[in-house]
Amino acid sequence: MNKKDYFSIKFEDGKLIFLDQTKLPLKEIYIETDSYERVAEAIEKLEVRGAPLIGIAAAYAVALAFKNKPEFPEMSFQKVYDRIKRTRPTAVNLFSALNEMKSIFEKSKTDKDNLYRILLDKAIEFHNNDIKMCANIGHNGLSVFKKKSKVLTHCNTGKLATGGDGTAFSVIKTGFENGLVEFVYVDETRPLLQGARLTSFELEKSGIPFALQTDSMAASLMEAGRIDFVITGADRIALNGDSANKIGTYNLAILCNYHNIPFYIAAPTTTIDREMVSGNYIEIEFRSKEEILKFNGIPVTPQEYEAYSPAFDVTPAHLITGIITEEKVYTSPYNFIK
Repeated sequence: MNKKDYFSIKFEDGKLIFLDQTKLPLKEIYIETDSYERVAEAIEKLEVRGAPLIGIAAAYAVALAFKNKPEFPEMSFQKVYDRIKRTRPTAVNLFSALNEMKSIFEKSKTDKDNLYRILLDKAIEFHNNDIKMCANIGHNGLSVFKKKSKVLTHCNTGKLATGGDGTAFSVIKTGFENGLVEFVYVDETRPLLQGARLTSFELEKSGIPFALQTDSMAASLMEAGRIDFVITGADRIALNGDSANKIGTYNLAILCNYHNIPFYIAAPTTTIDREMVSGNYIEIEFRSKEEILKFNGIPVTPQEYEAYSPAFDVTPAHLITGIITEEKVYTSPYNFIK
């Protein structure tokens, strides 16, 4: 298998460089920009996606807005903040990153000569922290393995979704490196096929054996005894443990509950929304019906059809066996209030 290295995002020579994930797995195209507006568009278009990676991109975008601008009034900062804030509503990491950058701006706004460098240093720190959290999530996740296991995962949670090796993917990769992962089953993840296009790409790059299946085949695999546990990521976790993740995650949790199979979430503690008491209050992003009515731009139904297209669903905490973070593995009853 091809183990050629790749990266999701990096800052180099005054520009943000990111892998255009909409072209994967057939083409690896990297975009270079020093425009915060272009970064915002990349988040909206899913060229950059995955909750932690969205937060990292947002932090860099704020910094880039100040590049070569010694004069930058507060009203302009608010314009930048609001533009990036409205890109995607569900992932809490976006808002956490923006608020951290706003805090640094408020403390440093009078130092106009160094403001860009100060904000950029904060964005780099934000990125580096995520790399460390990914590594710790992978290490902590080793405790959930009871034997060499066959694992099922959904959507994409690896390097393409984070600054490091990933969340759920980091657990899988670390487990594989320690002889604890036998095989991985990958949901294709309709309608945008993040599992088929992205997770399969990452598993191949990592040399981990896998098979791809449609989302609706998960129950068949479980009934056949071919799944030891399921692990996914999360885009926002409420204080009670309710977790929002890519549409189809809730289905998996229900199937695991029926078949008595452990269901795990892996996410950094930055994904915990400490203002959100339960999943009932999580805003769910709805996408264009075109993502369902077309496949790779080609119509598969009459275009006058209506379509129901939520990007996420919320898994109730009682269906989650454990939440693996960089701190530890949390188990029910979840209570993240500190």
